[in-house]
Amino acid sequence: MTVHAERFTGRVEEYERYRLRYSLAVLTLLRERCGLRERDVVADVGAGTGMLSELFLENGNAVVAVEPNAAMRVVCERLREKYPRLTVVDASAEVTSLGDASVDFVTAGRAFHWFDPALALPEFRRVLRSRGWLVLVANGRSVGDSEQALEYERILAEEDVDQKDVASRYKMHDVAAALFAEGSLIQEQLHGEQRLTLEEFLGQTQSYSSVPLPGDAKYEGMQRALREHFARWQREGVLTIRTTCLLTCGILGA
Repeated sequence: MTVHAERFTGRVEEYERYRLRYSLAVLTLLRERCGLRERDVVADVGAGTGMLSELFLENGNAVVAVEPNAAMRVVCERLREKYPRLTVVDASAEVTSLGDASVDFVTAGRAFHWFDPALALPEFRRVLRSRGWLVLVANGRSVGDSEQALEYERILAEEDVDQKDVASRYKMHDVAAALFAEGSLIQEQLHGEQRLTLEEFLGQTQSYSSVPLPGDAKYEGMQRALREHFARWQREGVLTIRTTCLLTCGILGA
């Protein structure tokens, strides 16, 4: 992941302010299907600003947030004021700096697609205790389930700097079954929606790592296309976007 660690530099404010938060239903599912307990230690790898970490902290878990991006870590560190059981470390998925067999769960939110699986998976096996769980949580907009969603994806594909590469990485969950021991794979989808103002819609889009930043030749064109999209699909100043949270969980195979 270290090669991608700086992708979100310059986007941290938008990321923290506008990105979709994780539903408490994630915890319910993990308690029921994976046996999550308050005493379990969680390593949240690629923790970013700590959105997924905060979910486990609210559950009472001790959490180690592993994050290589300095700007992201600064925001994540602020959670320590409320959650003393949080530890934030400057490390990556491939080299977490954690001890052998030191955690019960390894989690990754909107980050697993940036990891190098050849290095990260052996590292996860090393730090997980016996029968420990790997939990991948992909949380964001639903793709291709409406005309509005399809139009938005077209805008991203036309204006994003490297949207095709990013989109291909999101398919990691589709092949995740091969990672886990036979019979341990659990996959669930949680559906919802977001209601965004224009400011929130623009801010959330700007938090994506492949969207052009101010000063980029494509920036103004992207902003214009997004405003036109919002104007077409909004109702009473609000754009409704369907969301999907995909959970892929299991015990890593040999």
